[in-house]
Amino acid sequence: MRFLTIFFLFCISLSAPMLAFGIDSPDEMLKNTQQEQRAQHLGAQLRCLVCQNESIEDSSADLAKDLRKVVRQRIIAGDTDSQVMEWMVDHYGNFIRLKPPFTFTTALLWFMPVLALGIGFIIAFVTLRKRKHIEVKALSKEEQKRLSELMKE
Repeated sequence: MRFLTIFFLFCISLSAPMLAFGIDSPDEMLKNTQQEQRAQHLGAQLRCLVCQNESIEDSSADLAKDLRKVVRQRIIAGDTDSQVMEWMVDHYGNFIRLKPPFTFTTALLWFMPVLALGIGFIIAFVTLRKRKHIEVKALSKEEQKRLSELMKE
C-alpha cells in the first residue's frame, strides 16, 4: 500500500512540469505588457474551434495556439482590437466569437423554439375547436337495425 502511494506521488511529480508548457508559454507572450494584455483580452473573446466551449486563451489545442499567435502578430503589426476581431471573423465567421452579435440569424436561432411552440398551440386549438362543431347525427332505422344485428353476433 505504501509503495502505491509513493509511486502515485512520484508520477504526479513527474507530470507537474508538463503543465507549465501549456497556455501562455514564454515564447507565446509579447514583451510589451500592454500589447500582451490586449492579446489576452481579445483571445478571451475568441472561441477555440476545436474545443468550442473555451476561449483560445484557455485552450491548449494546437489550433488555439496558432490563433493566439495570429492575434499577437496582428497586434504587433499595429491592428486595433476591432481590426483583429474583424480579421478573425472574416476568416472563420461569427462562430469564432464566444458572444456573437445579435443579428436576424441569431434571433431566429433563439426564438424558433418559442415560435414552433406557439404554432403548435394554435394548430391544437383550431383542431380541438373544429371537433366541437362536428354534428353527431342520429342513426337511421336501417343503421340501427344493422347495429343490433352486429351486436347479436
